[in-house]
Amino acid sequence: MWGDIAIAFLLAFLTAFVLTPYTMRLAKKVGAIDVPNDRRVNKKPMPRLGGLAVICGFLVSTVYLLIVMNLEHSVDLFGPEQYWLKLLGFFAGIIILGITCFIDDSKGIPSWVKLIMQFIAAVIVVACGIRIENVHLPFLDDKIWLNDWFSYILTVAWIVGITNAINLIDGLDGLSSGITLISCVSLLIIFTLNNSPIISILLISALGGAIVGFLPFNFSPARTFIGDTGSNFLGYTLSIISILRSSQNIYCNSFNSSNYYTWFSYI
Repeated sequence: MWGDIAIAFLLAFLTAFVLTPYTMRLAKKVGAIDVPNDRRVNKKPMPRLGGLAVICGFLVSTVYLLIVMNLEHSVDLFGPEQYWLKLLGFFAGIIILGITCFIDDSKGIPSWVKLIMQFIAAVIVVACGIRIENVHLPFLDDKIWLNDWFSYILTVAWIVGITNAINLIDGLDGLSSGITLISCVSLLIIFTLNNSPIISILLISALGGAIVGFLPFNFSPARTFIGDTGSNFLGYTLSIISILRSSQNIYCNSFNSSNYYTWFSYI
C-alpha cells in the first residue's frame, strides 16, 4: 500500500510542478490575469490559472493508478458496486467545474452561473451513486440511516458548501491550497489509522501531491494564483473524497465495519 501512496503523491507532484509554468504562459495568452486594485494583495498583474496544473496532476496520478490497480485486481472497477460509475460522475464534475471556472478566470461570468454549475456537478455525482447514506453521532451507539431524498439533498448541499468554502477563502498567497494541504495530511492520517479503503487513501495522496507541486509557485511572493479553477476543484474534491471514505459500498478488501466513520468525523 505504501508504494502506491508514494507513487500517487510523486506522480501528482511532478505533473503539477512541471505544468505550472505552462499555465502561467497560458494565462497571459487567454487574459486570465489578476489585475491589482484596492481589494487585492498583489501589487502587479498575476496569472491565475495555476489550478489547471493541480487538476492535471491529480487526474494523471489517479487515472494511472486506477488502471494499474484494476489490472492487478487490487480494486474492482467493474464489479457489482459499479465503482466505475461513481468515479465517472466524480470526473464529470471535475470537467464541468474546470470548464466553467476556466471561463470565469479568463473572461468572467456571473456568480450565479458558477453556483448553478456547482449544483449540476453535485447532482451528477449523486446520480452516479456517491452520497451520504447515514450519520453516526458520538453520543449515539447506532447509525442514523437517512431517507433517500434527504440523503440526496444533504449530499448536494455538502458538496456545494465545501466547494464554496474553499473558494471563498482564496484571498492570500497559498491560503486555499495550504489549508487544503493541511486537510489532506489530516485525512491521510485518519485514513491510514482507521483501515480506510485504499482508493480513498490514494485519492487524498494524489490531491496532496498535486498541491505540493503547485505551492512553490504560490507561496508569498506568489508567481501565480490558483484561481477559481483551482479553488473550486480543491473544495469539490475534498468533499467527494470524504464521502467516499464513509461510504459503506465502496470496494475494499481490508474494510472493517467497526472502523466506519461518517462525514461528521471530518468537520
